[in-house]
Amino acid sequence: MKDNETRKKFIELRAKGMSFDKISKDLKTAKSTLIDWSKTHLMEIENLKAIELEALQEQFYLTKSARIEILGQQFERIKKELENRDFSDIPTDKLIDIFSKALNQLKQEEVEVTLQGEGNTLDDLITATNTVTWKP
Repeated sequence: MKDNETRKKFIELRAKGMSFDKISKDLKTAKSTLIDWSKTHLMEIENLKAIELEALQEQFYLTKSARIEILGQQFERIKKELENRDFSDIPTDKLIDIFSKALNQLKQEEVEVTLQGEGNTLDDLITATNTVTWKP
């Protein structure tokens, strides 16, 4: 019977998506044993997969405000470029199409401002739930 360290390593490797064949070679354990372990430790494997996925999302996923900021910066750069262009280099329809697409992306990120409570004081406003709508 294999020790607990081998089982833990199996769970980690399986959660990372490694095949039974590869794990079998790495851990020098029969594939049939690994399949049994997979059934026994299915919840642990799935939980570890979820934790690793969450860490990746946190690392690479942009928050809504970050997406709005990036899109807003692109929008402003394109807008400035449009203002400075005489349209001799790039066809106007292409540049306007890019501008329109950026504007549509910004509209998709639009959220409605919602303030909760009485909201007549600064403290009330600060503690109120709010989101900001940015409209170009």
